[in-house]
Amino acid sequence: MEKQAFLEELKTLVSNEDKLSINREVNELRTRFDDFVLEDERKKQVAILEAKANGEDVEYVREDDPIRNEFYEVFKEFRGAWSVAMDTKKAIQTENLKQKRSLISRLKELIANEEHIGAAFNAYKEIHETWKSIGEIEREKRAEIQAEYSRLLEDFFYNMKIYRELKEHDFHRNEQVKLEVIQKIKNLVSVESVREIEGQIKTFQNEWDEIGPVNKERWEEIKASYLEAVRNIYDRINKFYEEKRTLQADNLDKKNALLNKTIEFNGSLAAMNSTKDWEEKTQELLKIQEVWKQIGFGPKKENEEVWHLFRMECDNFFAKKKAFFDTIRVTFDAIAEKKQSLIDQANNLKTSTDWKKTSEQLITLQKRWKELGNAGQRNEQRLWKEFRAACDAFFNAKQAFYNEQDKLNETNLIAKQDLISTIENYVISENKQQAITDLKEFTNTFNAIGHVPVKEKDAIYNAYKNAIDKHYQSLKLEGEEKEKVMFQSRIETIKSSPNAGKLLEKEKYDLRKQIETLKQDIIQYENNLGFFAKSKGANEMKKEVEKKIEYTKRKIDEMARKIKMIPNE
Repeated sequence: MEKQAFLEELKTLVSNEDKLSINREVNELRTRFDDFVLEDERKKQVAILEAKANGEDVEYVREDDPIRNEFYEVFKEFRGAWSVAMDTKKAIQTENLKQKRSLISRLKELIANEEHIGAAFNAYKEIHETWKSIGEIEREKRAEIQAEYSRLLEDFFYNMKIYRELKEHDFHRNEQVKLEVIQKIKNLVSVESVREIEGQIKTFQNEWDEIGPVNKERWEEIKASYLEAVRNIYDRINKFYEEKRTLQADNLDKKNALLNKTIEFNGSLAAMNSTKDWEEKTQELLKIQEVWKQIGFGPKKENEEVWHLFRMECDNFFAKKKAFFDTIRVTFDAIAEKKQSLIDQANNLKTSTDWKKTSEQLITLQKRWKELGNAGQRNEQRLWKEFRAACDAFFNAKQAFYNEQDKLNETNLIAKQDLISTIENYVISENKQQAITDLKEFTNTFNAIGHVPVKEKDAIYNAYKNAIDKHYQSLKLEGEEKEKVMFQSRIETIKSSPNAGKLLEKEKYDLRKQIETLKQDIIQYENNLGFFAKSKGANEMKKEVEKKIEYTKRKIDEMARKIKMIPNE
């Protein structure tokens, strides 16, 4: 056989697409070809040796052999294709092994858990047909896998025999369970919440569906009882939702009415020109929104549509409100600037201890604050907080001062009460001058003690006045002396009053008024004298009038002296 014949045979073999099936033949052909090449080479070397032995000068030269080279190249390509085919075969075998193991796991699961005979046989049939359709696996795994599969089949058919024996028992048990479910459904008529009924009826229906079969002879009767119980429950549910749909339609009507009201409401905004108007309208719209919230849901689609329209109207209102406030922001900022000035003034006054004057100044600032109006949401709260803090700082300090003053006033109250008790128990001296001196000393002491709590000032003053007046009245004074002493006592007593300034001014006013009245009397008397000059017997009457004029002038002088005795408070 020549080399070319070897090459042709190899090409014929490798043309087969099933590289794995021709592997042995190709390897054997390669071995025979290698032997042929070695033998051919041996023959050439023997011929050279023989020629040299005969004295011929022969040199061995290895010739390039294209046929041999092509043979080995074709073989190399075959080995590459065979290697790819071998890897593919191993991958397929590995996948086949994986599938068979998966079927074994399914069969184990079927044996362990499936109790329904019909379902079990259907599953078995599907597993077995799939097993037969799976190709070969690795030789070393084949016996082990097949043995495990055969053992599981024996277990399966053994279990099916047991299940058939239990089937009749299951039919009876299933019937009892189905009857219990029917009773549960009938008991739902006593449940008030339809939502709860819906949840439970679905649960009971699921329970029914999960229960296995019953004997055919009993099935139609049990099924009819079940369907009737379910129908009764769903009749109640449908009635509830029909009433709900009616309520939702009514809610939708109410919401549409509110929508129309809001549309009309927005139509009246053109005349709005003040922040107060806008705030009032805002509160009105918020009340409409609150009413909207109280209304229940309408039909889903229509409810979403009317809500969209209502929200659009509300957004429209607030957009217009924003536009209005944007236009008056300049005004607000001007007011804010003025209020900042008031804050600065309040801060300058807050540490003052001139309680009366500063209180009046701060009250004036507060009035001006109100007169300025609102500085807008962006400014008002912040500014008011600063202004109030400054005012509070002063008035809190003032309150603390007067709280401390009240403690001192309580001490003064006790001192004045003790003094009044002393005055009340005082025994008037027979020496009038000494008595007057003592009474004046009481008055000086009373005035020197200082203020008492406001709620007690009138009572303590009246008690003092009564006690001191009682002693002055007991003095045996006459004429001008009495008048002077009593008036001086009156003035001193008034000076002790918490309202001394007003009372002293009133005393002056009354005296001046009396003087004016007396002056008018003198004018009238003097006019009367003119008439007396022309009448008979007028001298006596004239003298009488002149006496009255003289007396009145003395009264005027006396009252003038009294005015001088009144101090300027």
